[in-house]
Amino acid sequence: MACASFNLKIEDVARSNLEKISSRWPKGDITYPELFDETYLEHERFPRNFSIDFIERGTPENGHVVQSLNGVFIGDRLTDNSNEPDDYRFHDVFHLAYVAFLGWSPVLRSLLKRKRKSVPQTDENEDGARAMIIEEGIATWIFNHAKGQNFYADARPGSLDYGLLKQIQSMVDGYEVAACKLWQWEKAILTGFQVFRALRDHRGGTVVIDMLSHTMSFEPLKQTEQQ
Repeated sequence: MACASFNLKIEDVARSNLEKISSRWPKGDITYPELFDETYLEHERFPRNFSIDFIERGTPENGHVVQSLNGVFIGDRLTDNSNEPDDYRFHDVFHLAYVAFLGWSPVLRSLLKRKRKSVPQTDENEDGARAMIIEEGIATWIFNHAKGQNFYADARPGSLDYGLLKQIQSMVDGYEVAACKLWQWEKAILTGFQVFRALRDHRGGTVVIDMLSHTMSFEPLKQTEQQ
């Protein structure tokens, strides 16, 4: 009767509900979609395996973080940009998590000079300023949400707030990353915060990304890298 009242088919409603459940709580072996830049020129693709050093200079109260890829510093030095220190200076780790589990990060694509300029529409829309602003907004919003929950230290797979994930999905609507499932976002978020907590505890470290196996790990900095 409810379906009839809204001119809906029960079959369509059931199918949509199954797709929603599968996106959030998949059963069996999970399959990642093809990487978004797989068909682009090699110099426009993310490196499939790479590591970034997060090096803190100064003190936890007033210091900053710089990042290094293969010994070359990338991006600007980062502070907490807050009256109360909260280690937001390490937040680029979340962009790395998006690369590992979503195959997406307009912010890092720009920093690594991997924008897909061979296709002007992709370069302007998917890799452009608006997409970067959306990504930074998601990272900041989730950070503020997590700060009141011990940075998700006690969160388990499948437990992240469903409303939060749905809001993210709404924010990226119309962009290529909208094709990613909610479980991918959860994995990116929880693993990103796991590595963030390690960076915070060690006051820096190396973050290793493998896009092919969809993994992200932390390693303490070597003494020479800390200098």
